[in-house]
Amino acid sequence: MMAAGAALGLALWLLLPPVGVRGAGPPPIQDGEFTFLLPAGRKQCFYQSAPANASLETEYQVIGGAGLDVDFSLESPQGVLLVSESRKADGVHTVEPTEAGDYKLCFDNSFSTISEKLVFFELIFDSLQDEEEVEGWAEAVEPEEILDVKMEDIKESIETMRTRLERSIQVLTLLRAFEARDRNLQEGNLERVNFWSAVNVAVLLLVAVLQVCTLKRFFQDKRPVPT
Repeated sequence: MMAAGAALGLALWLLLPPVGVRGAGPPPIQDGEFTFLLPAGRKQCFYQSAPANASLETEYQVIGGAGLDVDFSLESPQGVLLVSESRKADGVHTVEPTEAGDYKLCFDNSFSTISEKLVFFELIFDSLQDEEEVEGWAEAVEPEEILDVKMEDIKESIETMRTRLERSIQVLTLLRAFEARDRNLQEGNLERVNFWSAVNVAVLLLVAVLQVCTLKRFFQDKRPVPT
């Protein structure tokens, strides 16, 4: 089961830099998702830049590994601990409004000495639209032009459509994560069922052989034959 999880984790490349890895410039502020393999007894952290006065939603889920649990923590750019969870399978947390700077997300599997975990997490930003862009768009249409629908109604409709599309993408991403977790559970159950089925068959064969040998021993006549 974990071999498939390891292949999946190694096939996906980092969308966010890990601890100690900073780029020359600030990373782009955009939504991101990432699946990675967290070894047993290890802690992995990620940094993500955020603008000021925005909304940051963090969602994670353990989709592979014994127990399906992990420790999670979230720190602000000032080093303030915002979220701390112990041995959770999943979680959703929202920071609003955000501070300008790098937020630190950490996943800790140090409590496990044997089992590695396959972890999926997603970051969703919702920032205010640039006022200059809105004003520029509004100035492009003169009030004297013949428009049956007000600009505010158009902007509201577009914003609602954009929000619903983004939410649809997020739901589909979570459904893929749920599917991966369920598939890993089913593969693990299948391996256990096959193993114990083989053990039961071996025990049945051994018992059958012992019964045959015992019955043959009962019917063996070891008394001497008179001549």
